[in-house]
Amino acid sequence: MKRVRLKIVFNSPVILSFVFISFAVMLIGFVTMGASNELLFMTYHSSLKNPLTYLRFFTHVLGHAGWDHYIGNMAYILLLGPILEEKYGSKKILEVIAITALITGIINYILFWNVALCGASGVVFAFILLTSFTSFKGGELPITFVLVAIIFIGQQIYEGLFLQDNVSNLSHILGGIVGATVGYNLNRKS
Repeated sequence: MKRVRLKIVFNSPVILSFVFISFAVMLIGFVTMGASNELLFMTYHSSLKNPLTYLRFFTHVLGHAGWDHYIGNMAYILLLGPILEEKYGSKKILEVIAITALITGIINYILFWNVALCGASGVVFAFILLTSFTSFKGGELPITFVLVAIIFIGQQIYEGLFLQDNVSNLSHILGGIVGATVGYNLNRKS
């Protein structure tokens, strides 16, 4: 019987880089007692004259409020991200992350003047909805997409209306809309 040698491969460069950078941001946040997050990795209503305001529209997805927040988001990203990166390519997944970050950052800036936003939850929801389109064929709407949209977005609407838990349900919904839109457009073309 021939022995198979296994080797570890860097199979999903965008996803793994995102996870490792977010981990480094968590460590730096821990060392600086949150000062680095406030400076670079959360978005909030700050002066439009400050160049960091624009940077934070993108970088807030790298910061997390704590280890539970980080681990919860990264578990989903590591589960869904490699599948998506293999199907759509690294560039497209990086675009999904950037678009989700920008949209959630700007909407939070405009609508919630007193709320700081950090974390990759919007990206997670973009990936969840994008994943439900992986078997999409032109002219067909997968029932899995319909169910995922109802369950996840419905849950976010309910929690946003009835729970006060410091979770940005709007970011989740916006991320889901980004994922659904990108998934539909990418798969409609193929």
